[in-house]
Amino acid sequence: MNLVLTGFMGVGKSISGKLLSKKLHRVFFDTDVLIEKKIGLSIRMIFKKFGEKEFRQTESEIIRTLSQQEHRSVISCGGGVVLNSSNIKFLRNNGIIINLYASPEAIYDRIKSDSTRPLLKHKNPLDEIKRLLELRKEIYSNYDYAFNTDGLTPSQVVSNILNSIR
Repeated sequence: MNLVLTGFMGVGKSISGKLLSKKLHRVFFDTDVLIEKKIGLSIRMIFKKFGEKEFRQTESEIIRTLSQQEHRSVISCGGGVVLNSSNIKFLRNNGIIINLYASPEAIYDRIKSDSTRPLLKHKNPLDEIKRLLELRKEIYSNYDYAFNTDGLTPSQVVSNILNSIR
């Protein structure tokens, strides 16, 4: 079974996923990185040039491909992957869904200086984070395990995951 990390941007999916894959000797995939490689542009430029719809279509194609692979891997999903219920259905077929979450304030502190976050180009990013978290609250609840990452290092997050799934 794959270990699939979901959650909002800035909760630590990528960094924790890389560390988790090393500890478990599994292949690591980051869906955002795979999208950038497939299209040949940064996520920011994909949104700017093609829009969110194109991004989400490519994301779903990558999710389908990853979910059908036989090897056991760790997959870090972009924050919006849960917006398409088919994505979660595919990932769940061969994976354990692990949701990472954090408070809106912690998320903002982690990403406030990252200019590559296209969905946070708003007058008040903290309010936008809160709004998006509220909108996605129900769909983020589709998980097998959930871990709060507030105030934790990636190593601590990985330890919490390993202690729960073993």
